[in-house]
Amino acid sequence: MNGNDAAPLPAAPDGAATPAALNRFHFRADQDAQRVVRVAVVGYGHWGPNIVRNLHGIDACEVAAVCDRSPAALRRVSRVYPQVPLTTNFSEVLTAPDIDAVAVVTPAWTHFELAKAALLNGKHVFIEKPVTSTSAQAEELIELAARKNLKIMVDHTFLFCGAVRKIRELVDDGTLGSLYYFDSTRVNLGLFQHDISVIWDLAPHDFSIMDHVIQERPEAVVATGARHVNGVADLAFITVYFPNDVVAHLNLSWLSPVKVRTTLIGGREKMLVWNDLEPDEKIRVYDKGVHITNGHSPMDELVSYRSGDVWAPKIQQAEALKLELEYFADCILNDRKPSNDGAAGLRVVRLLEAADQSLKERGRVVYL
Repeated sequence: MNGNDAAPLPAAPDGAATPAALNRFHFRADQDAQRVVRVAVVGYGHWGPNIVRNLHGIDACEVAAVCDRSPAALRRVSRVYPQVPLTTNFSEVLTAPDIDAVAVVTPAWTHFELAKAALLNGKHVFIEKPVTSTSAQAEELIELAARKNLKIMVDHTFLFCGAVRKIRELVDDGTLGSLYYFDSTRVNLGLFQHDISVIWDLAPHDFSIMDHVIQERPEAVVATGARHVNGVADLAFITVYFPNDVVAHLNLSWLSPVKVRTTLIGGREKMLVWNDLEPDEKIRVYDKGVHITNGHSPMDELVSYRSGDVWAPKIQQAEALKLELEYFADCILNDRKPSNDGAAGLRVVRLLEAADQSLKERGRVVYL
């Protein structure tokens, strides 16, 4: 969706605010009494309602408008948030002087044009993953945002969940020791996409977590997989190589009879299992490991196995998306650089491109 091909603005559904109300909204005196970030949400499909709901509950944010080409989508907005201005025309968002930021919650192939237009019109941008369809597009957005002193935040929601924050803490404080591997399984039956493969649909989650947890930068990617249903890869196995023999492996599938969301991280001192479907003890840390005592020859080497306690660390219970959007507002209001900025999004896109290339060439090593 963009301003050039947007449909004419229909009558406001169910008493929803019209563009005139959108203009009047600019001058509400009560909004000027406190510093808030006024965010327009573009796209109200699968993920957009979650963005609007969380923004609506954050003191430092105001939902300035919701934009979607579908009148039916806007009717859903008006039933829940009757005071929120609505429009089908993206140019209404771009030209509204009171809108500080735009949340782009649309299909991946639309991200670049929408985010670029927002940046050109002086708006900060919050972009659903993946940030763009190519690394060149991401680089252009990063350069544009830097030139105009605007923020880009990529919606890597998992970085704000209690489990990933605890994993990062355990890595940083040395609990796990030197890392050996990162092994993730993210499989389910569906949901099939028609415009992107399983790699571009699911891997951004694991790549962003991996980028956050493993401090070294990846060196090479190998990917294999297959297309069975609708012409795009629906299962993939990706291996990412890091310095110091750290390796990451991703198992991604839309063709699994069961839903699995499990990550194993092994270190020299301890290992952990993160089961995101577990309602209570999502993370378990295992005091297990291997120690080799060198002898006079390889035949004399002694391998000993350590098996100690298992414990489940306390994890903060808070909605990750709300924490992320609060962080977005804080970065804008206090001029901070987000950790999940455009550069973080670019690193993920480069991994996606490398995996795509390797998959097309049946597992050829692609160096980064």
